[in-house]
This record gives sequence, structure tokens and C-alpha cells, in this order.
Amino acid sequence: MPKSPHILVVDDDREIRSLVAQLLRKHGFRVTDAADGREMMQVLEDGRFDLVVLDLMLPGEDGLTLCRRVRGTSSLPIIMLTAMGEETDRIVGLEMGADDYLPKPFNPRELLARIRAVLRRTGGEAPEPQEENGGLRVFEGWSLDLAKRELRAPDGTLVPLTAGEYDLLAAIVERPGRVLSRDQLLDLTRGRDAAPFDRSVDVQISRLRRKLEPDPKEPQIIKTVRGGGYVLACEVTRS
Repeated sequence: MPKSPHILVVDDDREIRSLVAQLLRKHGFRVTDAADGREMMQVLEDGRFDLVVLDLMLPGEDGLTLCRRVRGTSSLPIIMLTAMGEETDRIVGLEMGADDYLPKPFNPRELLARIRAVLRRTGGEAPEPQEENGGLRVFEGWSLDLAKRELRAPDGTLVPLTAGEYDLLAAIVERPGRVLSRDQLLDLTRGRDAAPFDRSVDVQISRLRRKLEPDPKEPQIIKTVRGGGYVLACEVTRS
């Protein structure tokens, strides 16, 4: 039997850690908790995890710094917990590579739903069009493997992507030449979990451009359509 997903919960509030751990275990997850960045990095070295729930405000290294450290060596999914109303922190968290965020105070069941959504995206469950077509998508020398959820540069180098970056790139690559609004991209990548005025698409597009474009300030692959959204402005070969 396959093991249930292993979640790491990082928060300096013991009550929150206990509440989240109890809920997740009740729904079949394995849970380890940590009170700060030092404990977090130690348990990450000692064990294998499927997702991290990471509080922004921690003693010592804050969540943003820890997120950047993890992203430097791993594509481990991260859900960031942020203070209510701190939109800037949420945007910066996404810039650092977080896959999703949830403002405090939060409904534990909403956190559960977001964890499940991120795990679905990282566990090989591709959106329906990708499951039907499968295979590789090649564009401007880049290769996106829909089965392995991998992106390779024109020189063959494996380029790490977060779950959110992969889902967004796959959605665009599957629809070359088609202008996709932010709302359409949110529906394709996150379903109805997205909140109104969600800025995550813009943040993820910016991160993708830094990885794909020779000059991210003058993008030629993923272009912005004023008042419309984004479009993949190149041909895609299926193989």
C-alpha cells in the first residue's frame, strides 16, 4: 500500500501546530511539526516530505527566507501562512517560490482543501487535456514533459519548477496562440480555490519569464496582451 502524504507544519504557535496536525492526521496524513526554521531544516534533512505548511512570521529566520532556502535546492511544495491583509507578503512569498498561501486566521478545513489541491497538482494528476495528449511539448527549443512534469532547456538542462509554475506553463503551452485571461488561467490551474483579485498568475508568469526568456523585460515567448491576459507567442510541436 502506498504511504499517505507526509506534511511538515512549521509554526511557532503550539496551538496552531496541534490543531493542524490533529486535523490532518484525522484525514489520513502523516504529520511532523517544527516550531522554527532551525527545527524545520533539521527535519527536512532527516526525512522525506510531500508538502510544507510554513508560517511567515517565525522567530529567527522568517518564512520568506526559509522558503527561498528550500527553493534553492528543492521543488518541495510550500503553502505559506500569512497575516490577514498583508498582500505584499503574500506576493513576495509567491515570488520566493511558494505554491499557495492562506491568510491567518484561517479555517482549518480551507487549509486542508488547499493542501489537497496542491498535492493533486504535484502528484501527477494533470489537467484533462494533458492526460489525453501526454508526451512532450517543444517550443523555442524548450521541452515540457507532461508525463514527468519536467521542463528542459534547449541545452537539455533540467529546469526546476514549482507546482504552480508547472501548472501555469502547461496550461499556456497546451493553448499556443490563444489569449488567456487571468481568470481563465486561475480556473485551469487552481479551479475555484482562487480568491477575487488573485495576483498569483502575474507572479508566476514573472517567475516563468525569468527562467524562459533571454530578456524577461522584453518577453518573446509568453507575451502580455493589454486588457486581455497572456499568450504563448510561438509554435508548439507535440511528440
